[in-house]
Amino acid sequence: MADDSLRRDEEKLAELGYKQELERAWSSFSNFAISFTIISVLAGCFTTYGQAFNNGGPIAISWGWPIICALILTVAFSMSELASAYPTAGGPYWWANKLGGPGWSWFTGWFNVIGLIAVVASVDYACATFLANLLNLWSFDFIVDFTGAVELDKVFLLFAVIMVLHALINIYSSHLVALFNNISVGVHVIGVAIIIAILIFVPDRHQSADFVFTDTINNSGFSDGSNSNFFFWLYVLPVGFLLTMYTVTGYDASAHVAEETREAEQAAAKGVWQSVFFSAIIGWFVLLAITFAAIDTEAGAGGAIPIFTSAMESGWAEAVILISTIGQFFCGMACVTTCSRTFYAFSRDRAVPGWKIWSAVNKNRVPVAAVLMVCVLSALITLPALTSNEAGIPVAFFAVVSVAVIGLYIAYVMPVYLRLKAGDSFRPGSWTL
Repeated sequence: MADDSLRRDEEKLAELGYKQELERAWSSFSNFAISFTIISVLAGCFTTYGQAFNNGGPIAISWGWPIICALILTVAFSMSELASAYPTAGGPYWWANKLGGPGWSWFTGWFNVIGLIAVVASVDYACATFLANLLNLWSFDFIVDFTGAVELDKVFLLFAVIMVLHALINIYSSHLVALFNNISVGVHVIGVAIIIAILIFVPDRHQSADFVFTDTINNSGFSDGSNSNFFFWLYVLPVGFLLTMYTVTGYDASAHVAEETREAEQAAAKGVWQSVFFSAIIGWFVLLAITFAAIDTEAGAGGAIPIFTSAMESGWAEAVILISTIGQFFCGMACVTTCSRTFYAFSRDRAVPGWKIWSAVNKNRVPVAAVLMVCVLSALITLPALTSNEAGIPVAFFAVVSVAVIGLYIAYVMPVYLRLKAGDSFRPGSWTL
């Protein structure tokens, strides 16, 4: 039966114009796991928490998260249908080519690639930031001294080390990546449960439900801090939605690893929407737990880490930051995987300069050159994070976060629009709306 399934997958891929080069070693659960890991509520919810808290306040989190997630889920369902019809590593750019032609495909592909490179950069840099703060709390002083203030050059050094580790893991084995993604699901589910329990039972005091569900904050610098005028609702609050939009990205990964997944026509489709659905539920609970713990609103303005350190003793705060850092490490690893597969597939269709190099696979059937290029480009666009603004904030981090959101959602929506435009001429796969 397994041989029959693999044969059907290869036949489907051949119908789309490609031969089987990557190894089909991924199960349906592994396919779901990579998108769930990339969405990573332990990454986005923690690293961009301050974005929502300062731009809108608690309502941008308690109400913004479920409302925006519901809208995102409609995009995910639409993409699932396309992933089932066209289970290729190219994902959105290939769908756009099939439905709209090469021009649509070229723009979709480059938005997808640029967005994913920015995701790799932002996730690994955020992981390095959390790790640097954790080492600071531990008073770590070996080779590099983290006992003083957390300096940007030290954060960037950790970022570089994490990037190298993610490259090596991805190059070594596709099996290893799939295994780590499976483990990552457990880390995210159990880790989030532990964090929620700590935030409920450890702090002496909590915010009221009135604060969490009705309070507004405007620390954006616009409108003299007003949180009641029209501009607040039109601009400031939507800027706070970046927390949700950035966290719930990357679920196209299930489509990008379709050529490595068994029974991809069903598995890739389900992996796309299920990763969004379960992340939306889990993420909302952890965000509510953080917001209820934000007794010190000035600390909340500094993001998630100051909330943890101000709400409870150092040991408990360190435990929360450690779990989050581990989740972010897994997330970054999966981001490199999906970005390299997109880069590989786009190169295979000759849309990237030097395509012969990036579309080659090694004896383990891994696109090594694509993995390395993705990591190098991600490191390069993050170089400006070595400097900060007057407030000490590395603006480059929030820049790559924004690039990730804009690039990816344009790439997601283009083929969905083309699917709608195609009407009855579209031939769905076995998973259909």
